[in-house]
Amino acid sequence: MNGFDFERLVVDDVSRHFGRRRALGRVSFTCEAGTVAGLLGPNGAGKSTLLSIIATLAAPTSGQVRYGTASAREAGPAIRARLGSLGHDLYLYPELTARENLEFFGRLYQVADPRARAREALERAGLAERADDAVSGFSRGMRQRLALERALIHEPRLLLLDEPFTGLDDGSAHALVGRLRLLRDARTIVLLTTHDLDIVDGLLDQAVFLRDGRVADVQRPVAGLRERYRQLVAGGGRA
Repeated sequence: MNGFDFERLVVDDVSRHFGRRRALGRVSFTCEAGTVAGLLGPNGAGKSTLLSIIATLAAPTSGQVRYGTASAREAGPAIRARLGSLGHDLYLYPELTARENLEFFGRLYQVADPRARAREALERAGLAERADDAVSGFSRGMRQRLALERALIHEPRLLLLDEPFTGLDDGSAHALVGRLRLLRDARTIVLLTTHDLDIVDGLLDQAVFLRDGRVADVQRPVAGLRERYRQLVAGGGRA
């Protein structure tokens, strides 16, 4: 499947069990290109497990995820070349410079010109003046911005973010929101988990509320995010 691409992510009746414990139960939703979607729910709701399945790092017990018309099994490595992810581990090499980190991952993904792509990414991240500094001396916000560009170096169709706002100051969080809006304009599918509802209220096009491993509601367009979260998730109500 050379040149594989897709315009839609479909989570279809996905369940995941660990022994007798159910982490996810028959989860279904769809995200279209140019959408910033949030997976919202309390700790233990199954958000990270679902992200791992969508990232092809884990397999569902039943159900499937489709990337356009293809499943991960059908598309194989071509799927992974169209995914980008950023989690709690930023996957940066602290002893390398910012430029060296991005060029390394660019070569790993076989981008056409890793040096030029790294230079452009550093400009977007506001880190051009620190390009030749070791990442070990960067602040949390700087490392987060660099790691986001690392995840985007190969221009993925789907970007998966697990709690991307954790530990960021207001300026860094604002910069991240701006970058995600640019990705929406470029028709990237962005799927993120977060507890920072005030930051993403006004950013999300779609909200998938999870409770006890099941979908409590799918909201599109998103309005009154915190109140809806309280009703469906914290309050234990039903849609």
